[in-house]
Amino acid sequence: MAPPSATHARSHSLLLLQKLLNLRDGASPLTLLLDTLEQPAHSLLREFTSRAQISKSRVIFLSFATLRKPCDVDVFIKAAGRDLQAVRKEILSHLPAVDPAAARGKPSQRAVLVIDSLNALASSAPESLAIFLSSILTPVVSIIAVYHTDVPVILPKSSNEYEPHPFTILCHLATAILRLSSLSQEIERQKARNRSIEEPEWGLKEDREGVIVGLRSGSRKDPSHNGVVIAMELRRRSGRTVSERFIFLPSPVASIGGQSRAELGKTMLLSDHEMFSAPKEVNEAGEEEAEPESTFNLGLTDKQRKDREGVVLPYFDAQTDIGAGEGGRILYDMGREDDFDDEEDEI
Repeated sequence: MAPPSATHARSHSLLLLQKLLNLRDGASPLTLLLDTLEQPAHSLLREFTSRAQISKSRVIFLSFATLRKPCDVDVFIKAAGRDLQAVRKEILSHLPAVDPAAARGKPSQRAVLVIDSLNALASSAPESLAIFLSSILTPVVSIIAVYHTDVPVILPKSSNEYEPHPFTILCHLATAILRLSSLSQEIERQKARNRSIEEPEWGLKEDREGVIVGLRSGSRKDPSHNGVVIAMELRRRSGRTVSERFIFLPSPVASIGGQSRAELGKTMLLSDHEMFSAPKEVNEAGEEEAEPESTFNLGLTDKQRKDREGVVLPYFDAQTDIGAGEGGRILYDMGREDDFDDEEDEI
């Protein structure tokens, strides 16, 4: 059984992730999802939009790479190739108004802005990236933006080489960063670590020419095939950073009334998974051992403790402070066979 402190820390981490997924009370004004070709952020975006619909929040989808309007989305805005000022005006027209009287309390309605890809915006207008995101943020808006870490960002020739990279700016502005990876691939890496062998790589990290093999690996019957490992970095208002790793298991998309609706997924700590949990020793009866067995016992019985206190150590008198500066001197009693020399110093 886990100690109370570990149980409290586990429950606290799960509550933080649930609060972030629900965007409760503006838990994170700007959430950055870092995905790859091996693990896209589609399933986690569906989770955000589904929870936003449950909480009666308006969902606005800003599309740079998506062609069709996803489910659980109220407003779909195409931004590819358009002027940022025109896009900003259209977004602000769909945002709920901020009531000054209710500014201190809970707003009547909140809005969630989903940006499917920041790579195109970082390549076309890196100098306007921070200004664009900051101008959209209001007390009733939460932004969820996706950044593809394995897609190169080609900066324009007019950009200043001494300015920070757009990815660095995004990581500085974000109040929550979720790094996504495939659960099945993390399991294979953990197996390699347990055997002390080189960890396997997939996709672009394989350095192989041709198709990406990693996307076709795994069996769909395996429960971990669609699992996502989330490395959360949540920055609190106090400045403290909370880091934890979770497993997100998305639910299949169900069809209700002719429309596709995504059910809520399940979340758990990565350390709760059998592959990533600490190994436990089991005795012959099949029960977990509380403490490992040893050939000696460091504990003492009451009789052993009393006997130890009654033992007189050799040169015990020399351990006491006899006089100023005389503590620790050696006391020696001469025997018959000793030859005392007057010229030598007294021992």
